Amino acid sequence: MFGFGMPEMVIILVIVVVLFGGNRLPELGGALGKSIKNFRQASTGKDELEIPQKKNG
Repeated sequence: MFGFGMPEMVIILVIVVVLFGGNRLPELGGALGKSIKNFRQASTGKDELEIPQKKNG
C-alpha cells in the first residue's frame, strides 16, 4: 500500500491521534468517508452530492 509498512502506519496513526485527539477520530473518519463517497459519485457522472444538514440545537 504505497510502500508503507506496519511501522510507518503505526507512526502515522500516533501522529493523527496526537494532533486531533481520540474524541474527534470518529468525526474525521465520517467526514473522510462522505468525501470519498461524493468523489466517487462525481467521477461516475452522478449529479447529486450528499450535503449534510446541520442540526439546530
